[in-house]
Amino acid sequence: MSHERVVLITGGAKGIGLACARRFAQQKAKIIIADSDEQAGEQAAQDLATEKAEVSFVCCDVSDLLCVRNLFAQIRSNFGRLDVLVNNAGIVAPGDILSLDVEDYDRVMGVNLRGSFLVAREAARQMVAQVEDEQQRNRERLANYAIINMSSVNAVMAIADQLAYVTTKGGINQMTKAMALSLAEYGIRVNAVGPGSINTDVLKSVAGNPEAKRKILSRTPLGHIAEPEQIAGIVFFLASADASYMTGQCLYADGGRLALNYTVEPQ
Repeated sequence: MSHERVVLITGGAKGIGLACARRFAQQKAKIIIADSDEQAGEQAAQDLATEKAEVSFVCCDVSDLLCVRNLFAQIRSNFGRLDVLVNNAGIVAPGDILSLDVEDYDRVMGVNLRGSFLVAREAARQMVAQVEDEQQRNRERLANYAIINMSSVNAVMAIADQLAYVTTKGGINQMTKAMALSLAEYGIRVNAVGPGSINTDVLKSVAGNPEAKRKILSRTPLGHIAEPEQIAGIVFFLASADASYMTGQCLYADGGRLALNYTVEPQ
């Protein structure tokens, strides 16, 4: 490989995004963490920066077009290219069809769906420009280009009081397929990962609530809540040459939840 891969990770300051950044850092990638949490983002970049990896942080609200354009201007200025996008930024807001505020609906849609689209569009345009400039579509080089969107098991299953969130994740799956079809001719692969219950800030309330944890484990055949690193491994695989013939797919890492048609008694 003629260059170290440049990897952009949105929502990379915490949770799954941070675990992805850590995994790519181990492989000497040049990493840009984009996140709206400036303090956590700066700390993450500082913690991950080693002799092997170059890690930088850019404060970015992915739902804001100008912020996204500024993010990519910095990427081009600092690195001149982009090889991998981990489109991970996402938020939740409680509310069902009877109670969900329009403002909360718009906010979740803005980050999860609009934000994913804005970042993916800029990344795709940058990658296409690189492919056309390089004028070499050999397998080794093309295997480098990958976009990984963060979906969820809730793209296909629903939670009544997370209407906005589950709607965005269903949209992410369809967007992944449409993007994959558009970019296939350039050798740019687009896939998604659909996590189940992962030990992140979103599930912090469960940690101190035995009954809530028991409920989650009752629908998880493997019997435990996953760590973010387990999702990062799948993201890394989808970005690698080992997945060079995969595009338009969503890989679900859910401990067996989607296969289950009954609940199990946790051990």
